[in-house]
Amino acid sequence: MKTKIIFFGNGPLADYALEVLVQHFEIVFHARTKEDLETVKDLKTKNPELKGVLASFGVMIKKDVLELFEPEGILNIHPSLLPKYRGSSPIETAILNGDKDFSVSIMKLVKAMDAGPVYYQETFTLPDNVSKDEVYHKLATAGAKWLSSHIDSLPAPTPQIEEPTFTEKFDKSMSKLKPEVKTAERLNNEIRAFLGFPKSRYEFFGIDCIILEAHISDSEELLSLKCKDGKFLSIDRLQPAGKKPMDVKSFLNGYKK
Repeated sequence: MKTKIIFFGNGPLADYALEVLVQHFEIVFHARTKEDLETVKDLKTKNPELKGVLASFGVMIKKDVLELFEPEGILNIHPSLLPKYRGSSPIETAILNGDKDFSVSIMKLVKAMDAGPVYYQETFTLPDNVSKDEVYHKLATAGAKWLSSHIDSLPAPTPQIEEPTFTEKFDKSMSKLKPEVKTAERLNNEIRAFLGFPKSRYEFFGIDCIILEAHISDSEELLSLKCKDGKFLSIDRLQPAGKKPMDVKSFLNGYKK
C-alpha cells in the first residue's frame, strides 16, 4: 500500500516533484492556496497517518498546521544548500551569481523561513549556461526521489548552524540590461535568471524587446551589446513587444532599417 501524503506546492518545482511523487505515493490532497490549509487541517486531524511534502508553496504555514505534522514535520524540498539561499528565489539567485553547483535540501518546515533542520542534501555540477527549467527539473526530481525512498524511515535531521544567506525578491526594475555598467557574463546570467519574471529587456531600433537567449563573444556579431568588460553579449533569441519569440536573423530581417 502506498504511503498517503498531502502535497503543498505551486510552480515548476512543485510540478516536477509531483511527476515523481505520484509514482510512489497516494496524493490525498494538493494544497495550492492559503484557503486550502483549512482542508489540510481537517484531513490531517481525521487521518493522523498522512504525511506532508512541500515544494515552493508560497504561503506561510502557521503553527497550528505545522504542529499537526510533528514530529517529522512537513518535508520541504528546497532547491539550495541550506542555510545558503534561504527565501523565494534560490535557483534564480544561484544562476544570477554564476554558480556552477546547484543543490537540493530536504528540511523540516518551521515557522521561520527555511530555518528548519535538514534531513538530506545533494549537490550537482551542471553544464555552463544550463537553463533555469533544467535546474528546476534536476533538483525537484532528486529531492522527490530521495523522499520516495526515505519518507517512512527518515534519519535524524541536522540543525542549520552556519550563518544563512538570503535571496532577494525580484521586481521589474531589474529588467533593463545595462551593458555600460555590467560585464557580459553578468548580463547573460540575468537573462537566464530572469526568464519568466521579471524578464530581461533591451531596446533595439526603437523597439522594446524581451531577451530570451544570448551568449558571450569576444567580437561583435549580428546583434551584440558591448559590455563594461569589453566583451560582447550576442543576442540569439528575443521577443519584440507584441510579437512572438524569434531568432536574431528573423528579427533583423523584419526590423533593421
